[in-house]
Amino acid sequence: KVCAFPQPDASTLRAHTQTPSSAMAFLLPLLLLTPSLASPPCLQRTRGSPAGLRRRLGRMSHAVHAVNDPKAGAVSVDFKPSSGRFGSEDWPKSGTEYISEEAMEKAKAGNKQEKMKLAKDGALTGFQEVHEFAAAIREGKTTWEELDIDDADVRLKWAGLFHRRKRTPGRFMMRLKVPNGVVTSEQMRFFAKSVGKYPVEVGVIDITTRQNIQLRGLELQDATDIIDGLYERDLSNVQSGMDNVRNLVGNPIAGLDPHEMIDTRPLCKSINDMITNSGKGNPAMTNLPRKFNIAVSGSRDDFAHTTINDIGLCPCPNKETGEMGFNVIVGGYFSIKRVMESIPMDLWVKPEDATDFCEVMLEVFRDNGDRGDRQKARLIWLIEKWGLDKFRDTVKEAFDAKFPSKAGALISSQPEPWKGTTWAKRDLLGVHEQKQDGLSFVGVNVPVGRILPDEANAIADLADRYSGGEIRLTVEQNLIFVNVKNEDVPKLLAEPFLNTGKYFVPGSAIDKPLTRGLVSCTGAQFCGIALIETKNRALELSKRLEEKLKLPRPVRIHWTGCPNSCGQAQIADIGLMGAPARVEKEVNGKIKKVAVEGVNIFLGGRVGEDPFLGDIHKKGVPADFDSLIPVMTEILKEKFDAEDA
Repeated sequence: KVCAFPQPDASTLRAHTQTPSSAMAFLLPLLLLTPSLASPPCLQRTRGSPAGLRRRLGRMSHAVHAVNDPKAGAVSVDFKPSSGRFGSEDWPKSGTEYISEEAMEKAKAGNKQEKMKLAKDGALTGFQEVHEFAAAIREGKTTWEELDIDDADVRLKWAGLFHRRKRTPGRFMMRLKVPNGVVTSEQMRFFAKSVGKYPVEVGVIDITTRQNIQLRGLELQDATDIIDGLYERDLSNVQSGMDNVRNLVGNPIAGLDPHEMIDTRPLCKSINDMITNSGKGNPAMTNLPRKFNIAVSGSRDDFAHTTINDIGLCPCPNKETGEMGFNVIVGGYFSIKRVMESIPMDLWVKPEDATDFCEVMLEVFRDNGDRGDRQKARLIWLIEKWGLDKFRDTVKEAFDAKFPSKAGALISSQPEPWKGTTWAKRDLLGVHEQKQDGLSFVGVNVPVGRILPDEANAIADLADRYSGGEIRLTVEQNLIFVNVKNEDVPKLLAEPFLNTGKYFVPGSAIDKPLTRGLVSCTGAQFCGIALIETKNRALELSKRLEEKLKLPRPVRIHWTGCPNSCGQAQIADIGLMGAPARVEKEVNGKIKKVAVEGVNIFLGGRVGEDPFLGDIHKKGVPADFDSLIPVMTEILKEKFDAEDA
């Protein structure tokens, strides 16, 4: 049995909106490769399966197991992802079998993705078939081109594998689960090894805006070695894409912070273990109506950015007992159609009940959320359909019914004792004293979060030398070396790796004022949805502006390639979002307006204790530097007191 969930505070947060179970009794066939089997049916292309492939695959033999048969392939204590099978102790049923009758009816009448999940459960592909695909490709029995397109481009996302068919055909990005952004030197070296075998232009490591890791450039035949290797190193890839819960975000300086109210690491791990069955995969949580984000804050800084998550857990003491718990905020998200800041749920939860609470929240969403229009399927749409009071009452009733020994534990939100005072969000870059005597943490800028394999190995070496082999990731796509002895700080700062012009530790509060706060999504280099290239353009623009201007304070600039806003443009001081633009050009002797890469520019976003989502300042600005630099210069001078250098 898996664990439970945590939640955050909502007292000072305001909503800010923009427009921009009865189980199904079916049997899921489990396809087991045998020595005589050339390829399981799941490898056949259902859209125009070529006769040539069938001839090459030859005569097939496979066993069909009922997923609810407890005798079918029980997993040993020494679990290995590649040896897992549905129908086992760990995966007794498919994800579809856990949803309510009402949810099933919605799915049958639902959108394309819902019908695809009914045709074949995503968890089957993400937990089991991924290894069958990889083996068949390694053995020359098929190729990635011959896989069913829904398997290759959609269902493999349950394994965290995103096929980049448009940009790099045949290569995949693997999104991991790194709760609270805690990484070891051994894990970092494994990341380097996993991508290092591929060409350097595609085999890279990215830190994401959810304290997470993405491995890029992978080929499917290598998936099993990577997945098993991650599990051996206490990480996982399961349930990190499509209609699943994303990485658990927490305080990157948890356990070190002199101002922390609660250590977020145990909660992030507990919630993640509940969702993923401790990294093995949890079918009960694999068929949500839409993606879901959870963040746990540990201080007034809100380093986790709870206000843009479906569930945010914000620390606040109980006014009667002084016990630290969480006020809960809900409904924050970004999408093409709408962005929204979280709203208070008027609930307070104890840390020991937080995992159970999140489990119930997910079940309520799973069984009642909309499965029609995917642009209206996130949690906030259910809350608005029911009304906040009904939603809260439903969650409380479900919690009390599921955990009767804790009935009544969910109480009204608690007043913040610091209300009326202000707290400026701290910058985590640079050298900072920990609450432990004689130790410091050192925040290092990782330009737009991109790490090459050799650099990952160098980071691991520094972690072993100075921080006990531990590294923390931040939502700003940077990293932190922790528990550095104060006497060793000068030696760390003098390391050549941190002084080559790429990775750096700021020497002052205004050192590299634009580069230090730069955040960027993947952009068109790898993402087929992005309208513009982002990472390289972001770095070059910031460099040119820093050469041109002098700024009195850092300015946070976020780049995102499309309106999905993975780069979170709306929370930045200045946000740039890929968009259409038009310029006048001479075409066949005539001046015409032609389409070019462009950006919409947002201003005014804030994070921390007083969050705010920025608004569009200017639309359709061409993204070439001749057009963009004058516009950015004007904004930096007028809004951020920049002067000519």
